[in-house]
Amino acid sequence: MVDREELIEIITARVVDNLKRLSEDPLQVPVGISARHVHLTREHVELLFGKGYELTPLKNLSQKNQFACVEQVTLIGPKGKLEKVRILGPERKDTQVELSAGDSRRLGLSPPVRTSGDVAGTPGLIIRGPGGEAILKNGVIIADRHIHMTPEDARWFGVSDKERVKVCIKGPKGGVMNNVVIRVSESARLDFHVDTDDANAFLLSQGQWVSVRKEGTI
Repeated sequence: MVDREELIEIITARVVDNLKRLSEDPLQVPVGISARHVHLTREHVELLFGKGYELTPLKNLSQKNQFACVEQVTLIGPKGKLEKVRILGPERKDTQVELSAGDSRRLGLSPPVRTSGDVAGTPGLIIRGPGGEAILKNGVIIADRHIHMTPEDARWFGVSDKERVKVCIKGPKGGVMNNVVIRVSESARLDFHVDTDDANAFLLSQGQWVSVRKEGTI
């Protein structure tokens, strides 16, 4: 167990590191790596787990009121399946499955890159739970790269909602990610969301800080 003096040293070291980082580049955001997951409607929760079933929070996510659930499901596509896929809460008005391109190929699907919630015209699959199956006609996407931020954050970065920027990454496999969408809301917490394919390609780690730049700038 960390005692009071050790805790003060840890916090002080983090503050110093953050101040140094911001002095070098004030336009940075932390990375949040998002693995494959499912958002469910109330109807589908009950179809997969039983009438009146309530999802069980496991841990809070970076964005306010969002959480990973204890419950997991199996995704079944034309060419394969993925087991133990995590459900994220709370419930939504539309069921949505977010996959990486690699996941999609394993299932035999070709979903488009979309912003969360934009599921019109997307492929479907079968979701299997302990109590039954849900057959989706659509709802499978590869989530776009995006940065959550508050209006105050947006003013600091000089960007606006739905604007596209680029993210510059240092390191042995560093580079630039283009077409990163800004998503502004009052309840947001600053976070750059990428899927596991992007994270692996750039050797990103959870919580790593990366630089945000306007399109057309270095």
